[in-house]
Amino acid sequence: MNEILGATNWLGIQWHPMKVVGWLGNLLFFSRFLIQWIASERAKRVVVPIAFWYCSLLGSLLLLAYALYKRDSVFIFAYVFTWIPYGRNLYFAYRDRTKSHPKRAPHPELPPDS
Repeated sequence: MNEILGATNWLGIQWHPMKVVGWLGNLLFFSRFLIQWIASERAKRVVVPIAFWYCSLLGSLLLLAYALYKRDSVFIFAYVFTWIPYGRNLYFAYRDRTKSHPKRAPHPELPPDS
């Protein structure tokens, strides 16, 4: 089975494409903490940048894919619902951005958008 998935042994670890997916999920999920920490340090107050929510969403989805591959019910349950608040926060951020930056009025010398 490992030959079919393209598994290789490196540093005593069996690597295959789904393990790479799992590690990418871990790296994205971890990076969100660094992103939030750096943004807060720069602002000298608590800040949750949009990149935090993207890393949360993508990282949790990759970890869910890996958990489904492993068929580990504990791991699956840990990530099966996390995309909901992450996606919702991205929706709110997008909605708020479009409200605070309405489309500009067309330039008087340019033809209107079609």
